[in-house]
Amino acid sequence: MALAGNPNTGKTTLFNQLTGHRARVGNYPGVTVERRSGNLDLDGPVELLDTPGTYSLLARSEDEQVAIAALLGMDGHPRPDAIIVVVDATQLVRNLYLALQLIEFGSPCVIALNMIDEAPIPPDPAAITALLGVPCVPTTAREGVGMDALRGALSATLAHRSAPPRPGVPYPETVTSALDGILAELPDGSADPGMGLWCLMSEAPGGSERLKQLVASARAHTDIDQDIIAARYAFLETLDSAPPEATLTERVDRVLLHPIAGFAVFAGVMLTLFQVLFTGADPAIGLLEDVLGWLQGAATASLPAGVLTELLTEGMIGGVGNALVFLPQILLLFFLLGLLEDSGYMARVAYLMDRVMRALGLHGRAFVPMLSGLACAVPAIMATRTLERRRDRLMVMAVVPLMTCSARLPVYTLIIASLFPPSSLFGIVPVQGLMMMAMYLFGLLTTLAVAGVLGKTALRGQRVGLILELPPYRMPTAMALLRTMWERGKIFLTEAGTVIAVCTVIMWALLRFPALPEPPGGVVSLSPAEVTAWQADRLEHSAAGRLGRGMEPVLAPLGFDWKMGVGIVGAFAAREVFVSTMGIVYGVGEDVTEETPALRDRMRAETRTDGTPVYTPLVGVSLMVFFSLACQCMSTLAIIKRETRSWKWPAFVFVYMSVLAWLASFAIYQIGSLLGIGT
Repeated sequence: MALAGNPNTGKTTLFNQLTGHRARVGNYPGVTVERRSGNLDLDGPVELLDTPGTYSLLARSEDEQVAIAALLGMDGHPRPDAIIVVVDATQLVRNLYLALQLIEFGSPCVIALNMIDEAPIPPDPAAITALLGVPCVPTTAREGVGMDALRGALSATLAHRSAPPRPGVPYPETVTSALDGILAELPDGSADPGMGLWCLMSEAPGGSERLKQLVASARAHTDIDQDIIAARYAFLETLDSAPPEATLTERVDRVLLHPIAGFAVFAGVMLTLFQVLFTGADPAIGLLEDVLGWLQGAATASLPAGVLTELLTEGMIGGVGNALVFLPQILLLFFLLGLLEDSGYMARVAYLMDRVMRALGLHGRAFVPMLSGLACAVPAIMATRTLERRRDRLMVMAVVPLMTCSARLPVYTLIIASLFPPSSLFGIVPVQGLMMMAMYLFGLLTTLAVAGVLGKTALRGQRVGLILELPPYRMPTAMALLRTMWERGKIFLTEAGTVIAVCTVIMWALLRFPALPEPPGGVVSLSPAEVTAWQADRLEHSAAGRLGRGMEPVLAPLGFDWKMGVGIVGAFAAREVFVSTMGIVYGVGEDVTEETPALRDRMRAETRTDGTPVYTPLVGVSLMVFFSLACQCMSTLAIIKRETRSWKWPAFVFVYMSVLAWLASFAIYQIGSLLGIGT
């Protein structure tokens, strides 16, 4: 069996209810971009497919092609024995259009009349059954209401597996005469009205040359698409009840979709979000830093001195731990983004951005994958399948890595917390929250600017209209938010246990070897000043130190020293590795105790040979801009290669982002130094 329906009708929620899965759901279109399957128990196991949302059986985007192939048994897929058509009860006629098409194809169907509790005037399931000739069951998938009745209807439909009666859609003579000729040319196994109508509306129907000529002739002499669509809607509109009064969603949208008030609200929401990231997560971050300091001190005191002890204390606890301390902030970010997504607000942001996106040759729907990039570029790039044109997909894939993903959050937090005071601007606007918002805004504006350049150069194209589902506002459920937060946080923990841990150990080895011989009498015989000098010599003597020194001429114009260069090299595998690498750089060779200051304090105290601080606000901004623009994520490049089926596009993305990062950081540091800003 398969699940079908328009975007944002609750298909995946219903899929989870029927199968017990925990697939990702969201209150905005484009969440499901691939088929997923699970087992449904109906007097025996039944495979249930959850397909991406589609408005009709004529595909405009890649995810709609995936859905249609699964529903109609095309491209080698078996045709489902039955289809559950999920219909939004608040958008009855528009949602039933797809159900009507599937019934015309002869597919055994059951209509799940979902969100029945939100309809101002609930539709009559019996009237829908009488009109379309298939069972209609009212459901509220979020609450699990109607599941038993739906299972009963599915069991009965599977027991018969017969095609439903053909709906009596009153098509005009222009359609019926053309349809008769088309049906005569179709093979016996597919000569049904649904296939004939599908061929008439398809610009490239396939089949025999005679069939193609008949379709081309029909489309040339009349606007047959509009005739078919108008007849179907006229047939379905007999179900429509009197128009309801303005809903709460419509009243709220008058403010949130206003061209001025809407953007003002969006700015306020983002500023609040970023400040909450600091004030809400900082106590937990501080607690984790204290725990890590205690663990390092305990391990150093209880284990014998040697390379393995240094690997544990400096590489694993000090390195990976310094990345893990930002987990509370990352979890909080996912929770807040989930709140905005599930409430329906993110779809409004996409609508607002349509005015901006049109100037780039895109539309607001393209902004939805960009918003997904705030969490991670990998699923955001996969979400570009919801876009109709390959040109739009390529453009969005090329710029999504510029959006500020959660992997950049630990780097921004470390730099902002180290170099910018927890004070308020004019006594009102918190500086740290403002800086974080500025970096996210910088990433967004850079993304749009680069998209504009690509749209006028390498990826020219005509503007297209916006088709975007604006779902009703809903109260997010606590369990869904917590599940989303845990699933996305688990990805970060998995990276910490694999990519970050491996890279951290490699960087520790590069910073530790080749080893500098200890002075006569050991390190304990040296004064504190001599210990500091010896530690600095040991770092420079290591393989990573030599690499950093070799890179320094390239990085010095950006305000970076060789230690930052070592961190940047490690971060090209994954951005979070920068934090763990810096933890190793500033922890190698030190006697770690409970009183050892956190990484933020060590960075603030770092000075050059002339006594000036290494880390200044200007250096911090330059470093954050570099991380905002550089392509430091191998997973992102891998998914671009998979989606484009070519190495050309990931290579292009890596080169242009790296060059852009260096030029932008160079300009900021050099201009800021000339003006004496932030030094």
